[in-house]
Amino acid sequence: MAISFQLDSGLEEQLRRDLGNLDDAAQEALLIEAYRRGKLSIGRLARTLGIAVLEADAWLAERGVALNYTLDDLRDDENSLRELRGRQ
Repeated sequence: MAISFQLDSGLEEQLRRDLGNLDDAAQEALLIEAYRRGKLSIGRLARTLGIAVLEADAWLAERGVALNYTLDDLRDDENSLRELRGRQ
């Protein structure tokens, strides 16, 4: 999928100097915003980037993005641990 939009030439030149490849920068910004809004899971983010989930976690952290980890997620993890301990 391709997305395009127009920037005035002065802004484009400045952004290219500051950010390098604007296609990559735009993709990164879109993925981060989708993740922040809860529209993209960490697993889907990892698959999109072609990396493991733990690497995606580090990728987000390098960009100052907090994990979307709710109280419900914590409770689910606690329940999973209880189930695993019960199987031993």
